[in-house]
Amino acid sequence: MADEITMLETPDPGDAAAQREGCGPRRAIRGGDDPSAAPLRQQIFESVRGAGTLSRVEVARILGVSPGSVTAATTDLIGAGYLEEITLPRDAEATPRGRPPVALAVCPGAVLVAGIKISEVAHSAVLHDFAGGMIADVTLPGSRRPMPPEEALAVIDTLLDEVLDRAGRSRSEVQAVGVGLPGFIDGDTGAVLWSPLLATSNLAFAQRLSDRLGIAVKIDNDANLLTLAELWFGDGRDVSNFAVVTIEHGVGMGLVLNNRLYRGARGLGTELGHTKVQLDGALCRCGQRGCLEAYVADYALVREASTALDWMSTSNLQPNAMLSQLYENAKSGNVAARSIFRRAGRYLALGLANVINLFDPELIILSGERMEYDYLYADEVLGDLTMSAIRVDKPNPRVEIHAWGDMIWARGAAALALSHVTTERLGAPGALEEA
Repeated sequence: MADEITMLETPDPGDAAAQREGCGPRRAIRGGDDPSAAPLRQQIFESVRGAGTLSRVEVARILGVSPGSVTAATTDLIGAGYLEEITLPRDAEATPRGRPPVALAVCPGAVLVAGIKISEVAHSAVLHDFAGGMIADVTLPGSRRPMPPEEALAVIDTLLDEVLDRAGRSRSEVQAVGVGLPGFIDGDTGAVLWSPLLATSNLAFAQRLSDRLGIAVKIDNDANLLTLAELWFGDGRDVSNFAVVTIEHGVGMGLVLNNRLYRGARGLGTELGHTKVQLDGALCRCGQRGCLEAYVADYALVREASTALDWMSTSNLQPNAMLSQLYENAKSGNVAARSIFRRAGRYLALGLANVINLFDPELIILSGERMEYDYLYADEVLGDLTMSAIRVDKPNPRVEIHAWGDMIWARGAAALALSHVTTERLGAPGALEEA
């Protein structure tokens, strides 16, 4: 069984070294292994983007196809301006003579996309090129109250303008915008079924936003987008099956199975925060009772602190300030404060054990602002997790804490937009001829 949790200070995925390593999952699915796989040209493109640079021979080996098929497809991709040939530095000892080695790489300027995340604390936006490189980013103050739809649309409109101004680019250059927000999101239809940030439910949000921006828009749950960020830029690139659990103002989860984000039939898959851990329990902000989120999220800790520590007189404090006080009290030995975190940790362990029992992932990544509270992943929590997970003669999945900054959520939204544009440009019959 696993006996430790790994805390990782994650490097900036926008730096030059990260871009040379490519973006997207490195474990490509061969077309012969999956009847629903993308066309060969898309598989080739995504393999090159995932590796950063690849020779044609390496592409053929990875995908298990003939070199001739790769040559024909890459010729078309180069002609369409999506791939380019680059000369690699020659190893003087290995290849002292002859032509320098040539590899394929993505043409970064072929596509420009934006990724935007709106949240309670901070709204953020990024611009990415087709190779996954980040061009610019911007952050604006968030919204702590549900917004009318028009206000939310205006916020996103402003974020897009701000990040384009910072990059010196125009809106006409953007091929797609990815947007993430908390709540129940149907990514296929672009509908927001419910979100704590919107005053209206069952809203055709993606279409309304696309009409306003004049750009194709894809939306998804923010936890799914953080999971996409891990799949495209983080440790998930080398793991076929993993889960990301986020703890902030709510509790979210994203799940990757066989290198693909799992969303479920209604787009509501893996809503870990709204699984029930107590019948007729505490009231959740979704309107139901007994949800995991109602015991672990920010507002749950604030509620417990207000009652157990008699903090009603400090109700004018912002939640973050109250949580900071609660954490300081716990670190100072306050029994009530420590018990609040211990209780939240026990519920979190129960939720994580259920994830293991249901999906058996290789890796569980804990992320989000509340990872600053080490009580939520202390040894006691890990012990509770071990006790609740199915016991076999193999170790539990490893658990990592990822200390991403706020911008990673928007980068996940950019990955959503990149995936959409890639499929639109390369996945449809005749797509290259129309490019």
